[in-house]
Amino acid sequence: MTVSSIMIKNVPKNDRPRERMLEYGADHLSNQELLAILLGTGTKAESVMALSNRVLMHFEGLKLLHDATIEELTAIKGIGSAKGVQLLSAIELGKRMNQYKPDVRYVIRSPEDGANYVMEEMRSLRQEHFVVLFLDTKNQVIHRQTIFIGSLNASIVHPREVFREAVKRSAASIIVIHNHPSGDPTPSKEDIHVTRRLVDSGKMIGIELLDHLIIGDRKFVSLKEKGYV
Repeated sequence: MTVSSIMIKNVPKNDRPRERMLEYGADHLSNQELLAILLGTGTKAESVMALSNRVLMHFEGLKLLHDATIEELTAIKGIGSAKGVQLLSAIELGKRMNQYKPDVRYVIRSPEDGANYVMEEMRSLRQEHFVVLFLDTKNQVIHRQTIFIGSLNASIVHPREVFREAVKRSAASIIVIHNHPSGDPTPSKEDIHVTRRLVDSGKMIGIELLDHLIIGDRKFVSLKEKGYV
């Protein structure tokens, strides 16, 4: 039995590309192994590993495979239209991922910016949602997370839950936001109490609470502007 005729089913499990990826991760696999996973199967006379090796040799490794056409791929013995399409799809995805540029992050320079960022989504909610915006040093939103849903209560909105995520995200500062389903954004005593707890906790941790916004129906209140932050 020649090397090229050894089928994957006859290869020890620990040496099979799929099993190796699951155990060690994609970055530990060779180009040949990654290509073999994409091809899926070889032919009656040739293993998928041997086929993937021939494909790589034909295109001088990855050098020319980047611009391969369906005609060039299907001209290789063992590569039909189905396998050719699979490879082209993977190549095209790779190109698009390489060209992908993240959307410009939303910058919050004022309470209005923060309110506008969530207003349309939060103003019509029937329950209170407590949302945290995590910002970088340029006040760009790097993450948004709903911490809890329900009536605002200091025993529920624990600073630990808020700042744990802030530390995880390497946030420089945060803005907390919650809505009043009544449509009236007037802060309650509990709103003010929660705000002061978060301000104090932020100072201890070194992550500043920039503002606490209360969203009503097309209107909002900034507790920073009210002097509570």
